[in-house]
Amino acid sequence: MTRVSFDYLRQQPSGGSCVSQAWARVPEALGPHERRALREQLTTRLRSGEAVLIAHYYTDGDLQDLALATGGCVADSLEMARFGRDHPAQTLIVAGVRFMGETAKILSPHKRVLMPDLDATCSLDLGCPADDFARFCDQHPDRTVVVYANTSAAVKARADWMVTSACALSIVEHLKREGRKILWAPDKHLGRYIAEQTGADMLLWQGACIVHDEFKGLELELLRRAHPGAQVLVHPESPAAVVAQADVVGSTSRLLKAVVEGSADSYIVATDNGILHRMRQLAPHKTLIEAPTAGSSATCKSCAHCPWMAMNALQGVRDGLDAGRGEILLDETVRARALVCIERMLDFTARTQPSAASGLVPNIGAA
Repeated sequence: MTRVSFDYLRQQPSGGSCVSQAWARVPEALGPHERRALREQLTTRLRSGEAVLIAHYYTDGDLQDLALATGGCVADSLEMARFGRDHPAQTLIVAGVRFMGETAKILSPHKRVLMPDLDATCSLDLGCPADDFARFCDQHPDRTVVVYANTSAAVKARADWMVTSACALSIVEHLKREGRKILWAPDKHLGRYIAEQTGADMLLWQGACIVHDEFKGLELELLRRAHPGAQVLVHPESPAAVVAQADVVGSTSRLLKAVVEGSADSYIVATDNGILHRMRQLAPHKTLIEAPTAGSSATCKSCAHCPWMAMNALQGVRDGLDAGRGEILLDETVRARALVCIERMLDFTARTQPSAASGLVPNIGAA
């Protein structure tokens, strides 16, 4: 394994900040013959019903294709968990980051949930420690606590509501109509966007995604000038200067849907570039352009890929099947408390968005 180290800035709710070390182990690349043999082996085992593979759009294309070829799914984090809950398999392999595995376990407590690498995490999760967050909540007891899906089970256990980027606006609008003041965590950009759209009174935890936070408004403007016919698709975890230039702002599934169903020939995509694999499969004749994360002097104009998502690999799926490595285990009290805020969201969306029961984009199998 190759260790990649980098710094990221975590802003504290008090306004102070600290620099924390984060790292990711990137699996060694397999040779073409070894990779093909391992994929064939895993295909046979997964098709036998030994387990089901559930992958996020940001993981490696091999994992996405394997999931689709063996009866699994490729989806956003909540849809991954719901798919696993409803699937008959008793072992779920969740290719993504740790909060996704935890969410799957919260919804499927009697199933075994494995991950290719348990150390694969998320800067939003890391930047919102459960103890610090609990103290922040205790300081504002008059506020309804709303947390984004990109948080640990322990943080969800402290929340009144969990939301995804697909339903956050409608839930916050509902809470505003009820006269609620909101304490929001962890992503400051998504929180700001929701507050601007709804006018809700929102106190924001100052977290950020290390991928989306790097998109640059000025560089995006220059790229738009170079591609005047392209539509701009932006995930709302991005900075305000980037969101302001978007033709479509939305969740990963919403951006994928925009490419599949949109009339434009080209799209500038401001989210993790792992999504491009699925976009190319579902819209092969459209031109996809990565939004810039750096200025003209940088060696990499767009490096928008989560280092922890890159920790997922075929080898990790094999190790889980062979030895049960990477199992998600949760304290039952924490799991039960976290389930409350998730079920509240699911009940709300079932009542108000019944057509969104199983995701926005069909899981068309990969070749």
